[in-house]
Amino acid sequence: MNILITGCNGQLGNELQLLEPAYPHHHFFNTDVADLDITDFQAVRAYISNHQIDGVVNCAAFTAVDKAETQQALCRQLNTEAPSFLAEAIHAQGGFMIHISTDYVFNGQHCVPYQETDTPCPTSTYGVTKLAGEQAVMEHCPQAMIIRTAWLYSSFGNNFVKTMLRLGKEKESLGVVFDQIGTPTNAHDLALAILTAIDKGIQPGIYHFTNEGVTSWYDFALAIHRMAGITTCNVKPLHTEEYPTPAQRPHYSVLDKSKIKKVYGIAIPHWEESLQQCVAHLMHTTN
Repeated sequence: MNILITGCNGQLGNELQLLEPAYPHHHFFNTDVADLDITDFQAVRAYISNHQIDGVVNCAAFTAVDKAETQQALCRQLNTEAPSFLAEAIHAQGGFMIHISTDYVFNGQHCVPYQETDTPCPTSTYGVTKLAGEQAVMEHCPQAMIIRTAWLYSSFGNNFVKTMLRLGKEKESLGVVFDQIGTPTNAHDLALAILTAIDKGIQPGIYHFTNEGVTSWYDFALAIHRMAGITTCNVKPLHTEEYPTPAQRPHYSVLDKSKIKKVYGIAIPHWEESLQQCVAHLMHTTN
């Protein structure tokens, strides 16, 4: 199959590219904004038609959660309108779409893991535009798979893991919120799940994917430092109100992964196991 990857220079897009050689029976078209402007419907439709694309994996998004509060138009363009264009164009080709969404579609007031059937209630511009993107994709492409994920990190780009490694070496003390609970996701594991789904055949619908287990940002930071052997930085727990941000974040956004495991037969590693691999890789490449 001919598979179009959007946002190929991001964390997930880069991890997909590393795995693509293991899937030689597919032809991947890795694109970012310089190759294809997904906010231009005519350009999207022409690209998908000209390259005879069978499926789209949309990794592109406006993910700067706090900036989204002041850049709402751009955020809506990338997170709602562009996915709609991709969905409409690939459906016209008779193809499928995998669209990446977020735990931010929920308000975080649960105390048990969110299932795909739970009613979304986003509290930020980012969450609102991502939910609207989900709805647009499902409306325009019946063969669409929505994957909600959370706390994404990798050895690429900017993310919490790399920030904690850097600050752990630079600072004597550091404050991290302890009352926001969720699950980190290694982008490698998500990329593998996406390619598995493509190979096994897309079953349309909404799915949740993160690594296994539960933690707080504070405990996540402690684990990063422990795995990296950083002992000179004192990480202190903060309440959310002690670290105010423009965008409201969910206090609890653990996602239930039962559906994706059952439908696709996917085994998901625990977050600490996957974090260990990423930290080891980062330590090896930076030393």
